[in-house]
This record gives sequence, structure tokens and C-alpha cells, in this order.
Amino acid sequence: QVQRVESGGGVVQAGGSLRLSCAATGFKVSDYHMGWFRQAPGKDREFVAAIRWETQTDYIDSVKGRFTISRDNALNMVYLQMNMVKPEDTAVYWCNAVVGVNGRLWDDWGPGTQVTVSS
Repeated sequence: QVQRVESGGGVVQAGGSLRLSCAATGFKVSDYHMGWFRQAPGKDREFVAAIRWETQTDYIDSVKGRFTISRDNALNMVYLQMNMVKPEDTAVYWCNAVVGVNGRLWDDWGPGTQVTVSS
């Protein structure tokens, strides 16, 4: 059974850093393009970042230069390093496989991990 468990969220001051982790079970992250998505209060869920193959990464403009996506195939993990966070980064974050133009593969989202950035 495919399962992703996100962790690492919390409350952080603007300008601070967080590292989100996604533990994958039931599939190999090395077999998929992987990504992070988020949903801010009152807004639609949006794509944040993707890693394709081993080194090709893609980000929405608002996080470029601040966030870094990576994965560890041996540990079957995906990460999102968030630096210089801003209040507008406040959202619930999830990982998912990426298909097409930054779309998600699986329909289930789970609880995700909450990131709250205080100003």
C-alpha cells in the first residue's frame, strides 16, 4: 500500500529555516518523479517543488532560491529544505509523486505537516 508520511513542520519566525521530510512506504521514490505541494488557509492546494530523475528540480517562482528539494533513494525519503521562510509560506505541506506538468499522481493526501511562519 502506497503511503507517504510527512514530518518536520512547526512554527518558525520569518527568515528562519525548516526541513520537511517525507517517509515513503509501499513504493520506491527512485521509481517516480517526486514533489511537494501545499495548501494555505483559504487557498487551493498548489505545487511547490519537484525532483525528476536525480538532479532535475523545479520550483514555483515564489520559493526559488529559498527552498531546495532532494531525496535519498537508499532511505526512501524526500526532503524539502526551507530557508528564509516568509509568512506566505504558512500552509500544510504534502509530498506526492509528480506527473505531467507538476500534477500529483495519488489522490490521497493524509494529514501532511503544518508549517506556520510568524512575522
